[in-house]
Amino acid sequence: MTEEYAVSDAFEAMFELAMPWWAFVLRACVVYFLLLAMIRLSGKRSMGQFTPFDILLVVLLGNAVQNALLGTDASVAGGLLLAATLIALNWVVGLASARVPGVERWVEGAPVLLARDGQVYREVLRRELISKEDFEKAMREAGCLEIADIRLAVLENNGRITLVTRAAA
Repeated sequence: MTEEYAVSDAFEAMFELAMPWWAFVLRACVVYFLLLAMIRLSGKRSMGQFTPFDILLVVLLGNAVQNALLGTDASVAGGLLLAATLIALNWVVGLASARVPGVERWVEGAPVLLARDGQVYREVLRRELISKEDFEKAMREAGCLEIADIRLAVLENNGRITLVTRAAA
């Protein structure tokens, strides 16, 4: 076998799929929606502020689902097909979230009331995994020194805490 044929065979092998193209698309859809559901169930705070631990989790999640996406395939074509499918799914979910209220609420969630008129809802903080330190930091960032000065505190869809003080209202 000549070197020309070896290069040609190697190039063709890079794009040879180990399973039908639709299996890649199906795997990508299943993994995408299951991960989306798991991330939504983990709560707003896990997505709102990335710590080094959160970044590690994202990297490990990618590694954990790699085999579920690719199976035994290691081709360039398979990887590109999966990337295109995941990008398309993300676009479709974004479009649906913007146009269909029920989808937006499921994907992004709804703001959660944490405090009103100086009354902090401790059980809600606990349920949303917000520590006392996180809440106090949000108070400082809003220029609020006392809990009694809180007019409204809301955990937004993006995981950030918005505080409205009595002075600002």
